[in-house]
Amino acid sequence: MAEFDVNKFKQSLLGKKVPLLVLDNKWHHLFKGENKTEEIVEAERIVNEQMQRQSKLNEEIKEYKKLKNTLMQSIVDNMDGAEAASKDTLQEEKLDKNKELIEQLNQKIENAEDELLEVPHDLQEANLNLMILSMCFCYEKLHSNDAEAKEIAKWITSVRVELKKKIIKKQYCETKNREMYAYMDAILGPEVLDVFDIQYDESFDLKTPKSEIKVVSAEKNNEKGKENFKTEEQK
Repeated sequence: MAEFDVNKFKQSLLGKKVPLLVLDNKWHHLFKGENKTEEIVEAERIVNEQMQRQSKLNEEIKEYKKLKNTLMQSIVDNMDGAEAASKDTLQEEKLDKNKELIEQLNQKIENAEDELLEVPHDLQEANLNLMILSMCFCYEKLHSNDAEAKEIAKWITSVRVELKKKIIKKQYCETKNREMYAYMDAILGPEVLDVFDIQYDESFDLKTPKSEIKVVSAEKNNEKGKENFKTEEQK
């Protein structure tokens, strides 16, 4: 498997909308049962930080504008009151204070909006970095899993061959034991092997079926009969 080319990967993403990984459940499933690297954990933290920054700025701008509207309404109300009271000094001071606060709020709103314009770019960069680190992680995992799977496949093949040999050997041993037992039974007779039968059954549980013993015994008797017949002819 070829090495992961970061530059080539970046080029392939040009002009494409990359989804926010931390909001995608499929991305989180990539690490199910896996431990994220320190680099990925840090990159994920930065993405979350940028998202929180964006949310905080939006909330601040909303609050600043709300407060500004309240102050502007207060100025309008005080101006009406000031005209009726021939512009009282205290009311004039309050109007000036509110105007000063509005100017400060305007500056804060402008600063927050300027910073907010930078967030999408910073968030996109952080998200892209997280994606690259995630792809490198997955690519390495694919490579290592593929290598491990091939090693396991070799082991399975080796074990399968060895298992086949063992099965053949086992069958051979069982067959030889049955043949031996059958011939011993045919030679010595069932009565002589009664004690041996018990010990053999308890030890190996391979007692030859009586049908096999009868066949072997019949063959043995036929051979003896043929030998006796030949002896009689020679006489």
